[in-house]
Amino acid sequence: MKTYFILYKPFLIFLASFFLTYIILTFLYQNYLNSFAENRADTITKIVSKNTEQVLLLFDQDASVKESATRPYYKIIYNNKYLARIVEGCNAMSVIILFISFVVAFAGKLVYTLLYIIGGSVIIYLLNVIRIAALCMLIFYFPEQQSFLHDILFPLYIYGVVFILWLIWVRKFSKYASKNIK
Repeated sequence: MKTYFILYKPFLIFLASFFLTYIILTFLYQNYLNSFAENRADTITKIVSKNTEQVLLLFDQDASVKESATRPYYKIIYNNKYLARIVEGCNAMSVIILFISFVVAFAGKLVYTLLYIIGGSVIIYLLNVIRIAALCMLIFYFPEQQSFLHDILFPLYIYGVVFILWLIWVRKFSKYASKNIK
């Protein structure tokens, strides 16, 4: 048994640090969400909604985001049409938690790790806001493609970005990065 532990030690450390980070961050985020009333959206979702509205206004002056009075979401109105709603799951926090957990599991130097976590989280946040705005505009012009856009294309987009950020982290900055890549 000791031989297997020694043989697979790097993998076991990766798994332990990944899951420990993921569990802690998820627990903290869930406690944050539980601090809001049942029919009120959380602050992060509110900020994402307002930023989405700002992006939509860059393309068309007839765009707004309004908080639902009875449910925890924001309504997106584009060209006088109620197109979609932004719920807690749209704010990309679960994706950011997954991203951070992976980076911590492949941690490099502390400063690089922290800077990459902050920079990567900001990139994911910004691209998520753009994703929501683009999704709304595309649904307005191509309503028959809503399922494809929402369920396939845009999740592929956001998780693809996270995967690319992971690859960059592992290849360039983590403690496992090859220093002699030519």
